[in-house]
Amino acid sequence: MNAAAIPVTAVRKMGLFLDAIKFHESIFALPFAYTGMILAVWTESDAARWYPTIHQFIWISVAMVGARTVGMSANRIIDRYIDAQNPRNASRHLPSGKLSVRDMTLLTLAALAIFIFAAYMLTDSLSKPLALILAPVAVAYLIFYPYTKRFTWTSNLLLGWALAIAPSAAWIGITGSLTWQPVLLSLAVALWAGSFDILYHTQDHDFQKQAGLHSVASRFGIVGAFWWARVMDGLALVALNALGIWLALSWPYYIGIALATAFLIYKHRLVSPDDLSSLGMAFFRINAYVSITMFVATLLAVLL
Repeated sequence: MNAAAIPVTAVRKMGLFLDAIKFHESIFALPFAYTGMILAVWTESDAARWYPTIHQFIWISVAMVGARTVGMSANRIIDRYIDAQNPRNASRHLPSGKLSVRDMTLLTLAALAIFIFAAYMLTDSLSKPLALILAPVAVAYLIFYPYTKRFTWTSNLLLGWALAIAPSAAWIGITGSLTWQPVLLSLAVALWAGSFDILYHTQDHDFQKQAGLHSVASRFGIVGAFWWARVMDGLALVALNALGIWLALSWPYYIGIALATAFLIYKHRLVSPDDLSSLGMAFFRINAYVSITMFVATLLAVLL
């Protein structure tokens, strides 16, 4: 093999890997992690300081991206045979042979090592070890939840909690402890992300029924899934409002909630039980709009 071809191949595989795990979609989860980070700094310092240190910002970012990479890549490996049978997913990188299981496993292990190291860097020289202690628990959950579609219709809700780890984990990374405020924020994220996942997987309803897989849509039907999603989005907004009241956040936070509400209403207007054709990029971007809006609104609220 030509020596010059080795780095080219490695770069190409890395590009395929990032595409396989939808790395660009990290923007969905990161803003809520940053929201937890900002609120943790603000509450811990009694509103005297709103910003994290460079050290905290960098390692929280690395930890969040590393954890998401572990979760997504493990999902691709665990579900490769299911994806191969599903016409919508058959072109994914493992079923189509663009990447091998060995490739994905090696890159997953690299992401895992980065995540654990980032958790270590957030332990404040082990005087506040909770981030490092809970890191393996988070990894175990991220690897476990892809299996849940094989035995429980709550799999969509459990996916929501996989993303909901982010704000509480960022809070722990700042304070070294966990209180009920970040748990409430995580609940809002779990409801919001679970609602999105319920709607997204309505397009696999027929395949899931045929393959014996479980989801809200396969259990309650597509119409029932849409009702679940609406209720969960409503409860997510209730949780966000409750958090703002609890922390006495100023008016920009509630402007953010109003905008997030508008985005979620638009999401539900894009699709209906009779028309799933708009489950495309515009639908996906709404997730980014909601999370970025709430982060900016929270940032402005603590600045004021």
